[in-house]
Amino acid sequence: MEWFSTLSLALGSAWTSGINLYATVSVLGLLQKLGGVKLPGGLDVLDNWVIIGVAGGLYIVEFFADKIPYVDSVWDVVHTFIRVPAGAIVAYAAVSDMSPAVVIPATLVGGGFALASHGTKAAARIGANLSPEPVSNWVLSLVEDVIAFAGTLLAVFAPFIIVVVLALFAIFFLWFFPKVFRAVKRLFNATAAFFRGEGFKEVARKAG
Repeated sequence: MEWFSTLSLALGSAWTSGINLYATVSVLGLLQKLGGVKLPGGLDVLDNWVIIGVAGGLYIVEFFADKIPYVDSVWDVVHTFIRVPAGAIVAYAAVSDMSPAVVIPATLVGGGFALASHGTKAAARIGANLSPEPVSNWVLSLVEDVIAFAGTLLAVFAPFIIVVVLALFAIFFLWFFPKVFRAVKRLFNATAAFFRGEGFKEVARKAG
């Protein structure tokens, strides 16, 4: 069942990359570096201290940026073009030693899960920013951090459980898709504003 463990790790870590890429990379790297875990395929490069250090540093930046209203939405705008392709790359790296007939679909599905989780996160953040109190951002951010860390650990150590989690998320996403679609549309509008050089407030307004 090694193929199943590899696939579940590929898709599970791609999914968590869409939520918090830097937490995912840090955990995977530390598990191989210190935890005696042998990551499949090309993921073994993540045990490099430079990669772990950079990912850990960016996680700390995201930890604080994610908890500030509107800053979190701008952060999501920028990371629309980072988390999704990175999720696909993580999935590809995990299955890179397998048959091309598996590698290509796994990469595409992994990218899809990263896009879905990123879009769901962005939609939830937009809703939180419309709330009159700031607690929602802190709660959502902490929940996302827990999901990212726990999901990555499940992807490594509990392949059957992470597959169930992914299936439940897929069902939820189909129901939540209209809201996510509108959120992603706002993100792309905000991204266009960002690259046009519009001010921070205008980018945040279009994101939320």
